[in-house]
Amino acid sequence: MQLSKQDAIAHANSICKNTLMQTLNIEFIDFGDDFVITKMPVNSRVYQPDGVLHGGATVALAETTGSFAAHMFLDLNDVFVRGIEISANHIKSVKDGYVYAKASFIHKGRTTQLLQVRITDDDDNLISLCKLTTVAISKSK
Repeated sequence: MQLSKQDAIAHANSICKNTLMQTLNIEFIDFGDDFVITKMPVNSRVYQPDGVLHGGATVALAETTGSFAAHMFLDLNDVFVRGIEISANHIKSVKDGYVYAKASFIHKGRTTQLLQVRITDDDDNLISLCKLTTVAISKSK
């Protein structure tokens, strides 16, 4: 049985309990055939000492979003998905509101996947641009 989009998003959010995603309050909000969108609040929980969004929290948001997109593309009964490389260019700082991550596929391979993850603020300003490579590892090994 295929889940509705609303049920699939609710399920994605429910499996993040007791994980880094819950700690950072990352929430899945939309997805399609070739993208996933999440959001994360910008507050003192994700600040660096001078009161702006920490780059590490931004990268955690990007990896979460991109890895989930790869999960949706692959048959998780047969493989685990793991991030193997991530890079980030931080362009603008943020002090409050939300940041949104949109992961889109550059390459959808059976073994490796390459995704671009754009991090934007409430006004759709580009905050960070990330690139994530994931790998599908067979569960039978």
